[in-house]
Amino acid sequence: MTDHKNTDKKAHYHKVRMQRKKAQIDASMARADGEKGLLLVITGNGKGKSTSAFGMVARALGHGMKVGVCQFIKSRTDTGEEAFFGTHQNCEWHVLGDGFTWDTQDRDGDIKTSKKGWQIATQMLADPSYDLVILDELTYLLSYEYLDKDEVLNTISHKPEMQHVVVTGRSAIAELREMADTVSEIKDEKHAYTSGIKAQQGIDF
Repeated sequence: MTDHKNTDKKAHYHKVRMQRKKAQIDASMARADGEKGLLLVITGNGKGKSTSAFGMVARALGHGMKVGVCQFIKSRTDTGEEAFFGTHQNCEWHVLGDGFTWDTQDRDGDIKTSKKGWQIATQMLADPSYDLVILDELTYLLSYEYLDKDEVLNTISHKPEMQHVVVTGRSAIAELREMADTVSEIKDEKHAYTSGIKAQQGIDF
């Protein structure tokens, strides 16, 4: 048998809580009236850093924005995201790596490739026509000291005022985290790969 009095009481308390929560959220949104180009860092050991960045690519393109993507480290050109976004007229996509460092095993070669790729990124970071620039796996180039840290941070800090920049990769250095407007740390609770399941098309690439 339903206790209507108890149900009505719960409904009343829920409405009061939600009204209070709405007032807090509305006040917070009213205070957040600033607008600027953001620097977002997506780091951590978990799966989904690049995936999150590419979600922002879809969002930006949906708003008619111009997007530039620089994929450092990675060398494969058969990913679903490149196949999809690379043909979009407002998206410029560059694969700039020779493969992960444990594959190349060539520090001097990795440094040379990183510097060459960084030249392309700096052009985007100086061009206000790019509304969003993705620097995928850039964190490795800083933590491995393939690029000069001060040069990279200075270039990003002098990007066009309204340009958004997203940096992905593990082990983001402290200086980059400090400079960022938003930092997200992604960690694995479970990962299929550790159970012996290979990378899956449409999910991992």
